[in-house]
Amino acid sequence: MKGKHFSEIVDLIVREDSRYQSGAYHLIRRALDYTLNNIQEKETNPHPRHITGAELSFGIRDYALEQYGPLALTLLNEWGIRETKDFGNIVFNLVEYEVFGKTEEDDPKDFNSVYSFDEAFKEPFQPNLNNCKSADQGFRVEAPKKLS
Repeated sequence: MKGKHFSEIVDLIVREDSRYQSGAYHLIRRALDYTLNNIQEKETNPHPRHITGAELSFGIRDYALEQYGPLALTLLNEWGIRETKDFGNIVFNLVEYEVFGKTEEDDPKDFNSVYSFDEAFKEPFQPNLNNCKSADQGFRVEAPKKLS
């Protein structure tokens, strides 16, 4: 799809495959750059390398949490993304339109069940009950008074 802008390609894909909204494709593209930059910072090799489906899935998680915080899961769901398998479907739609490249070993199944969305996007924002005081540490609960 040479000569077409990313948004134009996404519009074509969304017309053909309506499972995901355009925001999902833009998220994946930005998260890929984010993931590659983070990997490059940690490694000594100055050249970008190919990343696995699992690495990209974790990069998408980190990027979404950083960008959207507690709203990440809501936005992902709104865009049609409900599990890591959806990341693979989006990536391979972009591969089909020659936006992303792949190796012979790459497979959409590389994205299947990488992590639970509840664990990834809900748990970081759940209150830590270990830090709460229990009733025997200062809170008193009194029985309701009987009406006469």
